[in-house]
Amino acid sequence: MEIDYSKTLRGAIAGTLAASVWAAQMPLDKRAFGSDFDDVALLGKAVTRGDAWPAAGWALHLQNGALFGAVYANLAPRLPLPSWARGPVVASAENLITWPLTALTDRLHPARKELPTVFANPRAFAQSTWRHLLFGVLLGEIERHLNAQEPVGAAPPPVTIASTNGHGTLEHAITVAPE
Repeated sequence: MEIDYSKTLRGAIAGTLAASVWAAQMPLDKRAFGSDFDDVALLGKAVTRGDAWPAAGWALHLQNGALFGAVYANLAPRLPLPSWARGPVVASAENLITWPLTALTDRLHPARKELPTVFANPRAFAQSTWRHLLFGVLLGEIERHLNAQEPVGAAPPPVTIASTNGHGTLEHAITVAPE
């Protein structure tokens, strides 16, 4: 499989944008789902315990989104799904596959005493499902537009009418000599 680097970069940009929206809306979904599960805190507090954890968490979250988007841009066209369904399906599948790892974070994370326990928490799982669905929809649509074969809104190429016999059009064949 050959990698198209410009497509990969545009996928990474789409993933970064989708991850930004995910992280920005977390305060709202924490209230809506009644769960303090926070991906930025989980990531940031894994690498630093000081005041820098929010910046570190955001950076790691955006990096993860970029990596996911880069891989997605190269794999999505090969999926036997309608284009609108690819992002949500792939992101939801990733959520289902990786959710069991939260049992490890509940037990082994360096800041586990500061973080909510999430593995056996149905609200946290619903919250994570929502976040992955949102990310997938955004990733899929942004990537699809960024990697469209023709630029969005581009004018169609001009139609050239030519004779099939190679002699041009009839209008050019008839000439009138000036009197």
